[in-house]
Amino acid sequence: MAAAASASAAAISTLPGASFPLHISARPQPARVSALPRTRASPPTWRLSVGSPRARSVRCLAAGGGGGLAPEMRATLDKVVGSHKVVLFMKGTKDFPQCGFSHTVVQILRSLDVPFETLDVLANEALRQGLKEYSSWPTFPQLYIDGEFFGGCDITVEAYKSGELQETLEKAMCS
Repeated sequence: MAAAASASAAAISTLPGASFPLHISARPQPARVSALPRTRASPPTWRLSVGSPRARSVRCLAAGGGGGLAPEMRATLDKVVGSHKVVLFMKGTKDFPQCGFSHTVVQILRSLDVPFETLDVLANEALRQGLKEYSSWPTFPQLYIDGEFFGGCDITVEAYKSGELQETLEKAMCS
């Protein structure tokens, strides 16, 4: 049996272009691509107080800005956001998040024992693109509390750590 194995190895090594064994340093290496500098500014990481004048202007922007958003999509999003106290537009579902950021926000909301609805933006390309215009926010997840855009993952985490998220949710649940 050992003789048969060495015979087949000898046959393989005689193939044109074959060079066995190939040392790891002699193997072709994949091209290495260096990270390119960011050319686009990242979204702001500030959080607005719900009652502040700035928050109202952001709400107006989300509700009436974005000239490219179809009226039907705007009406649908207004209805969804307005019909639930807490809505999370996320990648995946609350039971099976499809990204770490969405998972983080779900875990925060669950830890606060807050009832919330989720919508999977991966299931509908039109919804995903429409929400970006609706909220003027380019990334997901997007959390809405009491009909207003609250923020994405980073803002939600910061607000949770500071206690602001808990206060905002308490006010929303009492209204």
